[in-house]
Amino acid sequence: MKNEDQTRFLFGISLTDRPKWQQFLICSSGFFFGYLVNGVCEEYVYNRLQFSYGWYFTFIQGFVYLILIRLQGFTMKQMVNPWNTYVKLSGVLMGSHGLTKGSLAYLNYPAQIMFKSTKVLPVMIMGAFVPGLRRKYPFHEYISALLLVVGLILFTLADAQTSPNFSIIGVIMISGALIMDAFLGNFQEAIFTMNPETTQMEMLFCSTVVGIPFLLVPMVLTGELFTAWNSCSQHLYVYGVLVFEAMATFIGQVSVLSLIAIFGAATTAMITTARKAVTLLLSYMIFTKPLTEQHGSGLLLISMGIIMKMLPDSKPAPRVQRSNGNARQPVASTKEVGNVEDEEEKNPLV
Repeated sequence: MKNEDQTRFLFGISLTDRPKWQQFLICSSGFFFGYLVNGVCEEYVYNRLQFSYGWYFTFIQGFVYLILIRLQGFTMKQMVNPWNTYVKLSGVLMGSHGLTKGSLAYLNYPAQIMFKSTKVLPVMIMGAFVPGLRRKYPFHEYISALLLVVGLILFTLADAQTSPNFSIIGVIMISGALIMDAFLGNFQEAIFTMNPETTQMEMLFCSTVVGIPFLLVPMVLTGELFTAWNSCSQHLYVYGVLVFEAMATFIGQVSVLSLIAIFGAATTAMITTARKAVTLLLSYMIFTKPLTEQHGSGLLLISMGIIMKMLPDSKPAPRVQRSNGNARQPVASTKEVGNVEDEEEKNPLV
């Protein structure tokens, strides 16, 4: 919320001069569109074509991102953060993407996205410890997140009963991606908070440039680089699917960064959970997979968690405090304390 007065655009659409609900609608629409297309493409490539090269596909996606970012007119002269700011962020980002995609070899796509949706709890917990944020959430938001997690676990267990593509290796890989995502969202929010001039294109560009070399190590060590190259060379149309998927994901990724910059990491994590539930249902509808009563119970709890998050208004408490006599002086002193804390916490993150 700290960056709401900063000029921010999403593919040429100004977000700054719009009310919050319009900002939310625009960013969420781009996010839902991009990742719904991404979900269908991943389901097709991994489960229908039986291509499970997560590191290699993320590697290809990175180059597509760089081309699209350049077409958006971004250059390195527009950077406002030093490169070392993005080293840690990029390692976490690429590791998360690679482990998520690689887990599809062991988990079917609905189980994978439901498992990863539990990241809302670690994201909320991690926000209290990340320098530059130190976020605290009201109790009802943790209950809301817990309902989501329980619903996701129920759905995952039901999916394991009806699908043979579920193993401990996949659980370990997606758990690693889950931990990395907890760091990722909060680090991104911290960068936007400490330097509001940071743009979505800068963050995505720098994260991709620094992150691509990280992918070479696991690809070479596992031999996936050569295996994937040979397999895709025999089926060149796969590259067409990957490029189309990357273009859609690019729209979703920039929209996510906009949501993080404006609404914060935890709220964005709740939004991604809603998207994954929709993606899941589409996956079952398009690829005709069986739904059980346990699936329905899980989805019901997910819906309850999302509704609980959306209904309460978390702003009234601060407003009541400011309405007390001589409100200006406490607000000024709070800002001064916040500035001192921000200065002390900038160096550890950057």
